[in-house]
Amino acid sequence: MKVLLQRCKNASVTVDGEITGSIGHGYLLLVGITSTDSEKEIISLTDKLAGLRLFEDAEGKMNHSIVEAGGSILSVSQFTLYADTRKGRRPSFIDAARPEIAKPLWELFNDKLREKGFVVETGIFGAKMDVTFTNDGPVTIMLEA
Repeated sequence: MKVLLQRCKNASVTVDGEITGSIGHGYLLLVGITSTDSEKEIISLTDKLAGLRLFEDAEGKMNHSIVEAGGSILSVSQFTLYADTRKGRRPSFIDAARPEIAKPLWELFNDKLREKGFVVETGIFGAKMDVTFTNDGPVTIMLEA
């Protein structure tokens, strides 16, 4: 499982001209799932996300978690995180989980974040989405389990 975390001032996702998810400050999470992922990886990453200290304190140091900062989460499924570009010019996505595996795991990931008390907005699994955000910092971190 891979999660590309982007600390943001705001973020939204639009499908067919309608906003399906929108947040103020917090995390935009692009979530990639591979066929070997399970609840174990989800629990590991949701625990990590809840505790990461990526928000500034009064002195400008990254000492506050998203909980302390009162941030929200926008979660977007992103199979292209598993692109393999080592051969040729067209990426292979063979390592990305099939939709019947990935969708329930992505939904479980979002549910586990909600269980931790986060406001979690989402895109629509498998849809063509327009994602707009203002990266804060910029802070962009790849998490893997």
